[in-house]
Amino acid sequence: MYRILFILLMLISTGSAADQVLLNASYDPTRELYKELNVAFIAQRPGIEVRQSHGGSGKQARSVIEGLEADVVSLAIGLDVDEIAKAGLLPSDWRTRQPGGVSPWTSTIVLLVRKGNPKRIKDWSDLARSDVVPLVASPKTSGAARLAYLAAWASAASAHPGNDAAVRAFMAGWLKRVPTFDAGARGATTTFVRRNIGDVLLTWENEAWQAAAESKGATEVVVPSMSILAEPPVAVVESIAKQHGTLELATAYLAFLASPTAQELAAKHRYRPRDAAVLAKHAAQFPPLKLATVDEAFGGWAKAQADHFADGGSFDLLVGGN
Repeated sequence: MYRILFILLMLISTGSAADQVLLNASYDPTRELYKELNVAFIAQRPGIEVRQSHGGSGKQARSVIEGLEADVVSLAIGLDVDEIAKAGLLPSDWRTRQPGGVSPWTSTIVLLVRKGNPKRIKDWSDLARSDVVPLVASPKTSGAARLAYLAAWASAASAHPGNDAAVRAFMAGWLKRVPTFDAGARGATTTFVRRNIGDVLLTWENEAWQAAAESKGATEVVVPSMSILAEPPVAVVESIAKQHGTLELATAYLAFLASPTAQELAAKHRYRPRDAAVLAKHAAQFPPLKLATVDEAFGGWAKAQADHFADGGSFDLLVGGN
């Protein structure tokens, strides 16, 4: 099915046929960022075209494995790229093969609340209150949701050191009040902003600021006292790029993401640039906060996935299998 869709995409033309076409399979909230990045990259290489596919990070990984012919993936967490590697579509050492680094920018998870913050939500601990209705996407399909889940867990673990029962009680309390688990971060944003469901949305930093701007004051961003470091990875899907004859172009595309031009666009869209000079230039828009890491707090993504998000993991147990 995905091969047929890709062929149809290739046949659809908005002008003269491109010499080469790249397909970037990315996660939900990157739409606006890559729209501008692609224009900037194409300007350097006239005659090419870059197309986008978006969805929950885990769902996108599965789509590529099942036949979506993406030359490049830019997903929320490295674990999703690892799954594509396990399917034989790119080398297992993909992290050492990226020309501009595995993650061209970083991010974190923050809280989006209603205008005036009527519930006075300031930090993760407020999720425990029975009068607060939290909203988050499904950790089964969304990278943002997995990060939000781990950020909340890490915060509770910091507040209750050595008390796993207290941490689990906190997590179960707010998870059971989530009215719906959307498949991806953008879907959760739509549910929160447009359908007016929930008191607080747990989401990407860039997504929260964009939603606040687009809602024209109807929502506000709350930066918690601590959160989690997110390092969204990029990778060339080598087997597909070789088939398409786009390996050189795909490699150049990822290298471009580390360029000053791309780093400035990342900052514009509230992603935290890796380029130190660009980050310093935009420091005022990136409030400092303590960041836990998946490696230090959870033993790495493979362990975190097995412990929390695999079938029968803590997420399933804490929400009662729903």
